[in-house]
Amino acid sequence: MVNEVVRTVQGDIRPRELGVVDAHDHLFFRSPLLPGQELDDVGLAQRELEAFAAVGGGTVVQWTPYGLGRRAEELPALAAATGVRIVAATGMHQAAHYAPQLLADRAEDLAEVFVRDLTEGIAGSGVRAGLIKVAGGFHALDAHARWTMRAAAEAHHATGAPIAVHHELGTGALDVLDLLCGELEVPARRVILGHLNRSPDFVTQREAARSGAYLAFDGPSRANHATDWRMPDAMAALAGAGFTDRLLLGGDTTTAGARSVSGGPGMPYLLRRVRPRLEEALGKEAVTRVFVDNPAEAFAVEWA
Repeated sequence: MVNEVVRTVQGDIRPRELGVVDAHDHLFFRSPLLPGQELDDVGLAQRELEAFAAVGGGTVVQWTPYGLGRRAEELPALAAATGVRIVAATGMHQAAHYAPQLLADRAEDLAEVFVRDLTEGIAGSGVRAGLIKVAGGFHALDAHARWTMRAAAEAHHATGAPIAVHHELGTGALDVLDLLCGELEVPARRVILGHLNRSPDFVTQREAARSGAYLAFDGPSRANHATDWRMPDAMAALAGAGFTDRLLLGGDTTTAGARSVSGGPGMPYLLRRVRPRLEEALGKEAVTRVFVDNPAEAFAVEWA
């Protein structure tokens, strides 16, 4: 669309300016579920972005939502210093990531907070979010998930922002689509279904892709999930069924030890190891589509 732009932390840009995109990752992330593994070091975040840029990375989409240490005020300077564009998130994760009082404080104004983050800026920083991140549970949507998704849908209808969804172990995608796209009338092309590689159910993946939503295959190199070794087959199956244009890839670095500059795979792993393997399975043209063209479409919005 002519008037669609991607909302980065440095301002709105044309989709073609994104380059190669890590469509789901974290520069900063803090949760009581991961004590001692906080992503909160600005210097290491810069080095990680530099490492990503060195292997051809152009943009990182940070899915860290409200209340989990986004550090939005640091993001424009990091983008300027490294040349890597950054898209920030609003939204809310599963209830287990938050203190009960914080959730109670947002009981009546969650959608308003999302809209403010998207249109005015995060926590008074002036840095605007470019997407809304929410989360489901394991094969189910509890009351918290339904509350946050309703708020996300309200914020989407007010702004046009895309909605990205964490699926616990890759499950529950069809329930999410029923709620967001069915009951709450969010266009499927504005929904990004995360972690579907963690549940290698090709039937569900094809049905989700058929809806028009995007499927984010993210978090490779995690031995405790069905990730790298099944990802090429899953993506090739989807491409063979005509859904190459529905696929996205991300690293989903959520702990300090997972950064490449701290000895983990980190953001560069997507381009150093995952991309060549996928090029064998899908072909270079299709992989370029996944890394460049698809995210340019998934995150571009005619903002209200």
